[in-house]
Amino acid sequence: MYTIDARKIYHPEMFKREPRVSVDSGKFITLGEQDKAGRHLRALAYDLVPGFIELQINGAFGKDFTSQPDSLWQVAEQLPEFGITTCLPTIITSPLEVMENALQVWKNNKPAGYKGTYLPGLHLEGPFLNPKKKGAHVEGLFQMADPRLVQEWTPQNGVRMVTIAPEIPGAINLILTLSQRGILMSAGHSLADVHQARAGFGAGIRYATHLFNAMTPIHHREPGLAMAVLDHAEISFGMILDGIHVAPELVRLAWYYQGNRRLTLVTDACAAQGMPAGSYHLGNNEILVDEFSARLADGTLAGSTLTPLKALQNLQAFTKCSFQEALACLTTNPARVLGQRDRGVIRPGAVADFVLLSADQQVAATFVAGELLYQAPWANLAWE
Repeated sequence: MYTIDARKIYHPEMFKREPRVSVDSGKFITLGEQDKAGRHLRALAYDLVPGFIELQINGAFGKDFTSQPDSLWQVAEQLPEFGITTCLPTIITSPLEVMENALQVWKNNKPAGYKGTYLPGLHLEGPFLNPKKKGAHVEGLFQMADPRLVQEWTPQNGVRMVTIAPEIPGAINLILTLSQRGILMSAGHSLADVHQARAGFGAGIRYATHLFNAMTPIHHREPGLAMAVLDHAEISFGMILDGIHVAPELVRLAWYYQGNRRLTLVTDACAAQGMPAGSYHLGNNEILVDEFSARLADGTLAGSTLTPLKALQNLQAFTKCSFQEALACLTTNPARVLGQRDRGVIRPGAVADFVLLSADQQVAATFVAGELLYQAPWANLAWE
């Protein structure tokens, strides 16, 4: 058990009372109350915020989840460096046996005594996508939307989220099947028109993968998937706010459509995350990474090296929203999308996943289930 005094507490709204929180057995037990039991951490130079929840990350620290699924847990042990306390490792379109291998790693290969980011399951981005919106995916690996191919896909077996193009043959039946199992179904890599999109929503789609990217754009007579998502208040959406994937003008447009409730910030980070510029892999593809972007040899965007905090800062800059409004897009919004009521918020009874941020919004320390898993070399944390 311990108590932390911070400069401010955001849950994600700014807490108006004494900025103090107590933790016991991996959960918050009091907020704003004096509790003298256990240890005490004076963190008066830092803001205490909920841990970041990442729904789309392809790899980091030189490891690609699709081509190196055995790296899942190793990378997750390092992700608290970015303030990430929950994430869905993303497996892009690949042979079904590769996806199955990744699911087995998630299910059976968690190291004894593991201490790292919480992984509630995987995000399978494919293989049921439209080849005309393949992005950095390999077209030859796409599959028909056949329920016989996904008989073992359940949250219990590691399938937490699936991106699908709702217009491809058989997609509606597959969306119904998987959503009824409790899998989060997302529309993406799609040429769906507004009617096909709405059919997908009716079948169980509740999310959109990297809004505006790899989907039908907005046209004044043909609204397409992007506009269908924005026009449907029950669909949340991810966005890659690196200033390259989506222009600030369109970020502002999405923000006007209840962005503070529906938007989730995703990085779509690749193996180059946390690494120098150079050559890396995304699935079967070699990608070239410079200080600005990650691309295939032909210039196609292939993930990013964006960090959650940079996305948070860009959202504030692009929309002029407040810090707490932006913070919800990394915490409570993705937690709600995943149906995780005890994460993404600081309140008594919730899992004690949280981050200490410096005044210039840098990660000083990250706690997962109450345990300190990352501390920046420059952070001055005084335990008593």
